[in-house]
Amino acid sequence: MEEDLFQLRQLPVVKFRRTGESSRSDEDGISGEHEVQIEGVRTELEPVELEDGAAVPKEFANPTDDTFMVEDAVEAIGFGKFQWKLSVITGLAWANAMEMMILSILAPQLHCEWRLPSWQVALLTSVVFVGMMSSSTLWGNISDQYGRKTGLKISVLWTLYYGILSGFAPVYSWILVLRGLVGFGIGGVPQSVTLYAEFLPMKARAKCILLIEVFWALGTVFEVLLAVLVMPTLGWRWLLILSALPLLLFAGLCFWLPESARYDVLSGNQEKALATLKRIATENGAPMPLGKLVISRQEDRGKMKDLFTPHFRWTTLLLWFIWFSNAFSYYGLVLLTTEFFQAGDVCSISSRRQEVKAKCSLTCEYLTEEDYTDLLWTTLSEFPGVLVTLWIIDRIGRKKTMALSFLVFSFCSLLLFLCVGRNVLTVLLFIARAFISGGFQAAYVYTPEVYPTATRALGLGTCSGMARVGALITPFIAQVMLESSVYLTLVVYSGCCLLAALASCFLPIETKGRGLQESSHKEWGQEMVGRGSHSP
Repeated sequence: MEEDLFQLRQLPVVKFRRTGESSRSDEDGISGEHEVQIEGVRTELEPVELEDGAAVPKEFANPTDDTFMVEDAVEAIGFGKFQWKLSVITGLAWANAMEMMILSILAPQLHCEWRLPSWQVALLTSVVFVGMMSSSTLWGNISDQYGRKTGLKISVLWTLYYGILSGFAPVYSWILVLRGLVGFGIGGVPQSVTLYAEFLPMKARAKCILLIEVFWALGTVFEVLLAVLVMPTLGWRWLLILSALPLLLFAGLCFWLPESARYDVLSGNQEKALATLKRIATENGAPMPLGKLVISRQEDRGKMKDLFTPHFRWTTLLLWFIWFSNAFSYYGLVLLTTEFFQAGDVCSISSRRQEVKAKCSLTCEYLTEEDYTDLLWTTLSEFPGVLVTLWIIDRIGRKKTMALSFLVFSFCSLLLFLCVGRNVLTVLLFIARAFISGGFQAAYVYTPEVYPTATRALGLGTCSGMARVGALITPFIAQVMLESSVYLTLVVYSGCCLLAALASCFLPIETKGRGLQESSHKEWGQEMVGRGSHSP
């Protein structure tokens, strides 16, 4: 008996921790750890030291549990070579900003070349957003039903095909229809964020989604530079064709993209999900958790009613208005920038338009080299917008970041009431665009985080659809209402952003420091307690 007790005293005590939970100090509150202690037996833990930079041996990866979830595997594998490749490839799809930036360049050109009245110019812009609005929910539903990769590939190839075809439009009615079909395809491109977010560990998610927005900024800058080179020599048709280059590159690389492991598990395809996770672990040089890959329960996917359950009803409605205001203000500013630069300053824009009307209703002015230069400067504001949002989003949270962005945009819009010169005008437009683009980026971080896997693509799709409603309306404010009153136009944009700032503050859920929710049948964040807020 004494020999048995002596041998028992020599055994080390092992601490067990559930997979995915953060290790905590003894002072922390509720813990997922359970110690086995025997009176009179040595209870200290035996440490295992690793050299700096050394990987955790596979025998120590998840040694105590026989099951794990996708969230556990993504967190254990971490960020590495796989995510870098994924960033570049999904970023190429996100560079479809070129197809949006071209609207502010194409409108004055066709107005002059085809002698279009202002309402037809505005309709040419709006029809793109009609296509995006009508398809965003559809692409979200396809991504939830048939996979993120499937929805993204089809939407990108659709956009590429009709984008190139619109360069051959012979008359106004043709280009109107073709650009509408381009908009229909662009409505599915935001699903790249859904696919991307589901492969990112929690600590890196906000920063990575914001950094992928750099591709949007690069797309807008590249479009302006391309217009400077192409428009004077080759014309707008070649500009439309060459603007599809990033999507053409994506189409060639998309065969590498894997399907989301979260989607595969939720659709009952555990083997495929496990193969994807092993592929990521191999590329990153990290160990896989041991055990069986499981999910809490199977769920129906892509159901609209799930966006209006008691947990998500107010979140959905407030997010719809926030996305509406983001697109309404962002694209409104893009269009206003061209109008302001052609006028020279804000105060003379109405009088200049009245003079033009007195001469001829179809009188037009092509964009000059100075206009392109100033347009480039305001477009470059996308980059500091990314940096500012990147710096504050994990410090003050997603909700406050969106609210701050809307407030700064509203303040800059009100400052335009002053009769400022062209230099001050450029600075104000620079700041306003930096912050409204930052607010848009924060919404792209928040929305995939707040919805569970079963409705994540649909939630992002419906929000994107509401954004297109705002973008659909904004040409008639920025181009048509502007003819009547520049001040009324600015009041509309400023007031809308003030309301959006309030909506951001009233969002019931803050996703900062939280993991992605897998099941819609649990309280939000229930699965993630102890993982997000205590992560190192």
